[in-house]
Amino acid sequence: MPVALVTGVAGQDGGYLAERLLADGYAVHGLTRSGDDPIGLPAEVVLHRGDLTDRPAVSALVAQIAPDEVYNLGGQSSVSASWKDPDGTFAVNATAVEGLVGDCLELQQRSGRSVRLVQASSAEIFGEPAYCPQDEDTPIAPVSPYGRSKAAAHTAVLRARSAGLHASSLILYNHESPRRPTTFVTRKITSGVAAIAHHGGGELVLGNLAARRDWGWAPDYVEAMVRSARHTRGDTYVIATGVAHSVSDFVAAAFARIGITNWAAHVRVDPDLFVAVDPSEQRGCADHAANTLGWRPSVPFAEIVGRMVDADLQALAGEPR
Repeated sequence: MPVALVTGVAGQDGGYLAERLLADGYAVHGLTRSGDDPIGLPAEVVLHRGDLTDRPAVSALVAQIAPDEVYNLGGQSSVSASWKDPDGTFAVNATAVEGLVGDCLELQQRSGRSVRLVQASSAEIFGEPAYCPQDEDTPIAPVSPYGRSKAAAHTAVLRARSAGLHASSLILYNHESPRRPTTFVTRKITSGVAAIAHHGGGELVLGNLAARRDWGWAPDYVEAMVRSARHTRGDTYVIATGVAHSVSDFVAAAFARIGITNWAAHVRVDPDLFVAVDPSEQRGCADHAANTLGWRPSVPFAEIVGRMVDADLQALAGEPR
């Protein structure tokens, strides 16, 4: 039975990935922080509590379970939070990844078999890109501590590939689902809209409505991770839909799901919620993933937003999601 290790297994992508790997017949081990609550994870996942920055513990875990595939989804995932703790963000998103890469290389050398690593990178490594859409050749020029940390990890994966590790870095654009935490603006929007519908009124307080992002469906992006791990060689892939929408588009789609067209009457913009440096538009070209992995997004933007609103409405009504 093949073995997979998923860091950040309690997160949105980690849960979908664990389910997919179990369905494929894998033994799945998940690393999650001691304070995280992995609600909804399949019981078959073997949970390990710990921190990616605890190098001795992570090295011992990799050596103990000897995974065939390692998916690094853990770390600090908020751009805004990275401005408050840039050093901590770099430690978990970059330094820890360099250590994990070394663990995989050591396991591969010791065992004499291929160990495959997938790193969840981010479009934030491109910063304020000079052109749209971005692809694998777009210059790396991050503008936030989060982006800088992801860029350093991305580079570490490229070095590991040169050293003989089957290592892939997936430059993931924004991807959503009902499992997205409410600390992210997308779930803040859909949960807020659902609450307005449920209670018959209310107000949604947001920051920059003009920022444009390329939003996809999270399970699709997990599919790209699995395909990259099982491809004949490691590579770099932009994973995106190729279509950008503004935050106001997201808001409009969410309100449309509950039958409200005059959404501006329910929204207040708070300048204090603006991110320090917020790229105006991120939009990716996933042609390389399509041509190499056969990967394509499957759920259109309005349906992604609608599914999230529906799930939040069900939760408010006390229905299982």
